[in-house]
Parts: sequence; structure tokens; C-alpha cells
Amino acid sequence: MRSNWPPRRSLGAVSSAIVDGFRPSVGGACVNQQNPRKGTPLMKSIPGPAALLLLLASAALAAQQPASQPASQPTPQPTRPSTTAEQAPNSDTSYIDAQGTAHVTRVVPVPQDLSIQSQHFLSHAVPDQGPPESLADRRRMTDAYTAGARAQWSQICPNQIAEDKIAGVPVRIVTPEGLPDANKDKVLLNLHGGGFNSDSGSFTESIPIASFTKIKVVAVLYRLAPEFPFPAAVDDSVAVYKELLKTYKPQHIIIYGTSAGAILTAEVAVKLKQLGLPLPAALGIFSGMGDFARDGDSQALYALRGLSGHLDPPEAKPHDPEYVASTDPKDPVLSPIYADLHGLPPTLFITSGRDLLLSGTVNLHRAYLNAGVDARLVVFDALPHAFWYSPLLPEGLESNHMMANFFIKELGR
Repeated sequence: MRSNWPPRRSLGAVSSAIVDGFRPSVGGACVNQQNPRKGTPLMKSIPGPAALLLLLASAALAAQQPASQPASQPTPQPTRPSTTAEQAPNSDTSYIDAQGTAHVTRVVPVPQDLSIQSQHFLSHAVPDQGPPESLADRRRMTDAYTAGARAQWSQICPNQIAEDKIAGVPVRIVTPEGLPDANKDKVLLNLHGGGFNSDSGSFTESIPIASFTKIKVVAVLYRLAPEFPFPAAVDDSVAVYKELLKTYKPQHIIIYGTSAGAILTAEVAVKLKQLGLPLPAALGIFSGMGDFARDGDSQALYALRGLSGHLDPPEAKPHDPEYVASTDPKDPVLSPIYADLHGLPPTLFITSGRDLLLSGTVNLHRAYLNAGVDARLVVFDALPHAFWYSPLLPEGLESNHMMANFFIKELGR
């Protein structure tokens, strides 16, 4: 894989280009639930609609970041053509300017220790030039993706899903098939991803985890930015947690999320501590961050699809201004890296080598360690942001099982 790496910040890529990033050549592959890196069947071959899931899954990744323009504005056209094979660099270059900014080019092959499915996934390019999506387009694409994702994950992980409200907040309650009596006093609270402005994860993050743990999952459909900036999502999540405490012991509850939901998980944990509420048994922070005041290296290096796709130069302003709004970026709830983290419950952090939130995840993990928290970190090589959303990548199933096993262990203490 060839990659030109000027230090730029991702603002998302045009939806049609992102959707094209999942090829049906990856589809139809099934893996063993107990050892998902092996190519043995998990179930009957995933049928034709799997291609649609693959095509739409990258649209959900696009929703992990805020839209770069209001929905009311028309989508602009590309300012210049995408890089071609003839124009792509074939050698490594490096220049460090007087301010320490790196201007670099790297040629990066696809690691051969990845599954065949992931190698195919990484080998397909997303154009590096293209117009950003409007918020309206982003939400439409995400809604289409989540409908397909629910059907495809449910084929692997049978379940019952109910729409409800808890403490006045909309939720999705996912009950796995075969829920044992011994687990009926336990619950997992999912805070979904979607860039704080859409819902890309309330199915993809809850269905597999409910199935692999055999524990009910409550996915919070919190209010979204830009209509409802911080702290609306925190307030909604805390309200649901407080209501669950009326039925479940805190040591029987775990809070977790991916991307925006991972950030929100850390924010909610700090808020619960500030309020003096009993903390949950554990946390799951999967591709997140804890600092809205400073961007790490990975956001200047990777787009949503890792080394493939569009990036713009970093800007000297807080990350995700539509979510932050008027809040001080160093507010300890908004940016937990500035909070007192002592006493937080055991936490599993998961990210990947080409994740735009790699830096944010490892920096927050280090802050947890420095505060004496039992914090574990797993980094999957080469894969992009939130790759575990796909049921067709063996590493995706492996990571979901890793999450589930951690939750089971912590709830069994």
C-alpha cells in the first residue's frame, strides 16, 4: 500500500467513496466464534445481503466524526483530482520544519499476518480527494448502515430487541437468545459511537456483546450534537445509569462504548464519581480519547479508513467544536484526562495501529495507569478505526470476544 502522509486532520470523505471501500470480495467469509482468526465456519455462509453490509459499514465509520459543514449547505465538489497510481510516491521522505512539524511520505505494505479478509479490506483505496458529507447525508447513510448491520449481526447472534425509554431517555434493549437465569441480575450499558452527531453503533456494539456475554445490553440513544452539545449526552447516560441502579447492583453493571461512545464512557465515569454515585464493575473504552484540547499524532496521520482516504491539515482549535460548544476544552468531565481518575473501576482499552484515535486511546490509558486504575490496553496491528463493527473481519469477531470475555470476568468477581 502506498501512502502519502502530510500531517493532516481527517474531516471525513465523500460517502460514495467510503462506501466503495468495502468490496464483496471480503463478503461471505465466516469464522469460528471460539477462534475467530481461523477460517472455519461460524455458521452457514453469510448470504448476499452481506455485500450490502460491507458496502455500508464504512459509512458508519464516516459517522464517527462530525460533519464538516451544516446540513443545509450543498455538498461542494472536489478541489483537485485524487492521487493516481502514477502520482503516488514510491520512496520514503522526511522533512521537519522549524516548528517541528513533520512533512513525510511513507510506503506502507499490508501486514501479511492479518486475516485474508482484513488484507482485502486494507488493499482497497478510498480517494484522497473528495467533498465532505453534509450532516444530513451522514445521518442518512448511517441509518441505512444500522438497518443492515442489525440484520447481519442478528444472523450470527440471535436476539430480541425492544425500543423503550428509561428515565425519559430512548434506549434499545438487546436480549440475547438463551439468556441464563444467572445473568438476569446483570446488565451492560452501551454508549454508541457516531461522532456525537449520529448513531452508528447501538446495534453493532450491542448485538454481538449481548450474544457473546449472554447478558442483556441497554443501548442509550442519547441526544446528539450539534442540536444538543455537551453535556446533553452525559446527562442522558447518567440518568439511565441512575435508573438502572434501582434494579441492578453497581457491581453487576458495566458501561462501554466505541469512538464517541468510548469518549462518552470516560466522561460518564468521571461524572458519576463527581456525583458520589456507586461506580460500575468495569468500563470498556474502545477507540476513544480523553482530551478535547489537544490532538494526538494519529489524527494527523490517519483518516477513518486508516491510510486510505481524505485528510485536511490540523487546525489550531478544539476537537469537535460542535460537541464541545462553549465548554472549556479542559473541563474534567468533557476531557477526562484532566480529571481525578483515582478509584475508577477496571477498564479495557482497545484500538488499532491505523486508528485515527490511536493516540487518544493510549494517552487516556496511560492517564488511567498513572492514577492507579487497573487498565489494560490491546492494539490490533494495521486495522483502522472501529474495525470490530464488521462481522466479516476475523479480527472484528476476535475483538468482540475479547470485550465480552473481559466483561464476564469482571462481573464474576
